Amino acid sequence: MKKLILIRHAKSSWEHDVIDHQRPLKKRGVNDANLVSNALYERNEVPNIVLCSDAMRTKMTAEIFISNLNIDNSIVHFNHELYDFSGSDLVKIIKSCDDSINTLMIFGHNHAITAFVNTYGDRYIDNVPTSGVVVIQFGIDQWRDLNSGKILYSIFPRDLKSSKK
Repeated sequence: MKKLILIRHAKSSWEHDVIDHQRPLKKRGVNDANLVSNALYERNEVPNIVLCSDAMRTKMTAEIFISNLNIDNSIVHFNHELYDFSGSDLVKIIKSCDDSINTLMIFGHNHAITAFVNTYGDRYIDNVPTSGVVVIQFGIDQWRDLNSGKILYSIFPRDLKSSKK
């Protein structure tokens, strides 16, 4: 069995005069990433490895999750190929993971995250929102055999905010 924890970067800011790759998070993004990562902490998910797009907004999101989940920085790897919006590089990277990795955490971008979830998950999600987490389990022993999996759960900021009202 393999488990994939997919996380879309938090809400980014358009207020800075920087290229897309360098856009930071806005305050709402930081707050949502903290909210969702603390909820994920309650699920006791422990990844063997963390892969993250090297874009500023995904790095900042990952730093919040890594801190709140007490993940050792030695298992965190930044990969420019995950600065992927179509999803083709995302699939390629997942399929090329070492088979000793049973729980893989990835921080990436939309449309790639939502497209992956709807291609490989067992239910349709219209849009994985910023700071959204989707956890999928696959009945495989080798990542290269990636096929349809079961969505175990998702954690979206709006669901956590609405439950606090």
